[in-house]
Formats: sequence, structure tokens, C-alpha cells
Amino acid sequence: MPLTAVAVKQAKAESKTKRLYDELGLYLELSPKGGKWWRFKYRYGGKEKRISLGTFPDVSLAMARQRRDEARRFLADKVDPSQQRKRSKSKSTLAAADTFRAVSEQWVVRKSESWSAIHLKNVTSKLQRDILPWLGNMPVSDIVPSDVLAVVRRVEARGAVETAHRVLSICGQIMRFAVASGVATHDVSQDLKGALTTRKKRHLSAAVTPQEAAAIIKAIHGYQGTQVVRSALKLAPLTFVRPGELRQAKWSDINLDTASWTFKASKTGTDHIVPLSAQSQLVLNQLHPITGHCEWVFPSARSRNRPMSNNAILSALRRLDIPSEQMSGHGFRAMARTLLDEELGFRPDIIEHQLAHTVRDPLGRAYNRTQHLAERKRMMQAWADYLENIAGLQHEP
Repeated sequence: MPLTAVAVKQAKAESKTKRLYDELGLYLELSPKGGKWWRFKYRYGGKEKRISLGTFPDVSLAMARQRRDEARRFLADKVDPSQQRKRSKSKSTLAAADTFRAVSEQWVVRKSESWSAIHLKNVTSKLQRDILPWLGNMPVSDIVPSDVLAVVRRVEARGAVETAHRVLSICGQIMRFAVASGVATHDVSQDLKGALTTRKKRHLSAAVTPQEAAAIIKAIHGYQGTQVVRSALKLAPLTFVRPGELRQAKWSDINLDTASWTFKASKTGTDHIVPLSAQSQLVLNQLHPITGHCEWVFPSARSRNRPMSNNAILSALRRLDIPSEQMSGHGFRAMARTLLDEELGFRPDIIEHQLAHTVRDPLGRAYNRTQHLAERKRMMQAWADYLENIAGLQHEP
């Protein structure tokens, strides 16, 4: 039967050591001299072990149970509570700046200058959820491969294999930063290569190298279908909006005088501006005599009262012998995101703005639709010029 607070208070010492058992390995040990010690009995590595949880009345029954439950959580994660306690004691003698948490904070500050707001959020989220609860208070010099492996195994156990690999990568980057800072001697994550479940190979439907992008653009400009579909195909890489936003474009949202297209972003429901490059304007000017009298820029071939179908652009890509594993309607966004960063060197936050992703300022406020608009206009024209250049196309004035 579990102990009660009254029973603990009234327990009397005897001539020999006496034990009053609670539950789940917790018991109160009464010494012949009157001392009352809380202890937790458990098995680890096939051996019976015990740790002290404090003395009564300084530690109440409720507190003792909390400490027991904490020790049991370590056991569930295959960590010996006794060894964890020794580590905690050694940690208290070291400077706070040498803990994994402190080093990770310094690393984030240093690296975040070049990160987009979304990437910063993703990294800090993984740190707070999957890494710091287990490694945060440990001195980086004390961390061994098995500590990091235990962290990523927890993530892997919930089926998040991709996230487990990212968590391992983050740990490795922080450890290398610690080595460079002189508070660690070795990146222990390097000893875990091959320890995680292999990632499933994914064929991203996007052309993300200059050579692949050039081939796609050349093929699009050789399309022999209708002018409506041909125009949509040309605008897909130039504007890199979401496929649904492209096919549902309305003439009332396009201002050819100011070279801008304004609409509600489908994911966020907020106003979004697409600066139109000279190449985009040319496509629209050539299309306007054909569909300018309609509501939709790209009306359906069957009815001018509705936009083109979901499959119109995909079907056109397939007719161009561009397979699904090479490019999809959504793939133009991945192509732009990658090449604008890696080839043209535009800031990630500017690219994220133009992708209609939510980007926040340092105070956590979402930027408005006109944020960095001048830079985005420059980027969109540079992007259109770049696509023409790699595809060997001659610019039409």
C-alpha cells in the first residue's frame, strides 16, 4: 500500500534500519539514529542500484515522488540516473558558458545573420524541442557520442527520420563551433555516421541546377500548343507563384502600367505583390488581345467563365517530354528559391518575401506586402534575365 504523508511523519526509528515502501521503487529508510532518507531502487544494465532522493522532512513525500518520476524518465531513455546525477554535479563546477546550451546560443547568434526568418525558426524549434532538454545543461567537453545518439534516437523513434538527420546535423554544427571556440576538442557527432536510419530517397519535381533549368526554359519556349497554355508556361518560371495562383490570375489584378500583379496569397490570405519583369510584361501584352475581355488571364479552353484546369500546365510539361520527376507546376518555386540564392546571391529573406512566405522582423511582426519591394523588383528582373541567358534565348524588346 502506498505511503501517506501522515505515515511518513509518524514513522519511528527502531534498533535496526527499517524501510517503508511506497510505489515504483521509492521507499523511506529509517536509520536507528532517527534519520529518514528517501531512496529509489531500480535496475540498470541488469544490476540493482539505488540513489538517494533527500531526507525527510526537507523532502516531502510528494517531492520524493517527483524525484523518483524524474529518475524513471531517465531510465525510459536508457540513461542511468546515478550517472546523470554525477554529470549534473560536475556541471555545477564549470562555467555556464561551457554548457551545450550556452554554446548553442552563441552559435545561433553568429549564424542567424545569414539565415532567413523561417530557417531561424526551424533551427530554434528543433533545439528547444529535441536537443536542449537533454544536452542543454551538459558541458560540451563532457558530451560523448552516445549522448548525441540518444537525442537523435528519440526523434527517430517517433518516425521523424528526416528530422532526426537534421537534429544530428545541428548538433554537429554546434560541436564544431565549440571546437573552434576552444571549449571542446572533438565533434562527437562525426562518430555517428551511418548510425541513423537511411533517409528515403525523394525525387523532387524541380530543376534546381542551371543546366536543368536551362533545359526546361528551352523546352517551354518551344511549346507548340495554344497561346493561353504557352503563356502560362512562360510565366510559371518567371513569377514562380503557386500553381493555383497562376491559373486563377485575373486581369483586374494585373496592372501593366505599373508592372505589378497583386492578389491574395492562397496560403496566407494576405495581399501579395509580384513585380513583373520586362519578359513577364511581354507575355501578358501578347496574351491580352486574346483573353483580355475575360475575367481570367488563362481561361479554360472549354469555358471562358472559368480558369484553366489544374492539369493544364502539367499536361503541357508532359507533352514537352518533361517527366514528373524532373518538374512539376510547384517545382518552379523550388527552382527559383535555389538558384536565386546559390547562383544570383539574393538574400534569403528577399526570396522568401517573393515566395509569399510569412517573414517576420526581429520583433516577431510579419512584414507587410510592400516590404523590400524595390529590391524584389530588381530581383525579378535579374531572375528573368538569368533564365534567358542560361537558356540562350534572345530577349524580345
